[in-house]
Amino acid sequence: MTDLDVTDRRILRELDHDARMPTAMIAQRLGLARGTVQARLEKLSSSGVLRAHSARISPAALGRPVGASVQVELDQHQISEAIAALADIPEVLECFAPAGSTDLLLRVVARTPDDLYRVSEVIRLCPGIRRTSTSLFLREVIPYRVTGLLEEAAGRRG
Repeated sequence: MTDLDVTDRRILRELDHDARMPTAMIAQRLGLARGTVQARLEKLSSSGVLRAHSARISPAALGRPVGASVQVELDQHQISEAIAALADIPEVLECFAPAGSTDLLLRVVARTPDDLYRVSEVIRLCPGIRRTSTSLFLREVIPYRVTGLLEEAAGRRG
């Protein structure tokens, strides 16, 4: 885990509000030298805090407005094969290995509910997958964000 200082958290809060904000603008808004901000961003990228060359793109903008979670039950002897097959499915955005009775939890997208059925079938037919359960997302009520975590960390450290 990377230890973020006050300056790192301030820079990350700016990026959480606008991920495309230019380095010079961040520097101006925070009263820092552009070189300082650039060096911090490079450090944050190399340490894995920021994903290199990443932008959160709305799946709806790519023609995939339907979102769902898929719980997967696996044949424990074929975990690697299942994960490799799931990684080849473009509609699988994320895959987690949670604690509990679910072996894998996927976040998937599709064009329509019928297309979601197709995606679910592609997942179900992957090697090692015994059973799936799909839950449709009706709407996003809290988008992905980390600002609260950054502010909480700033409050603890003063």
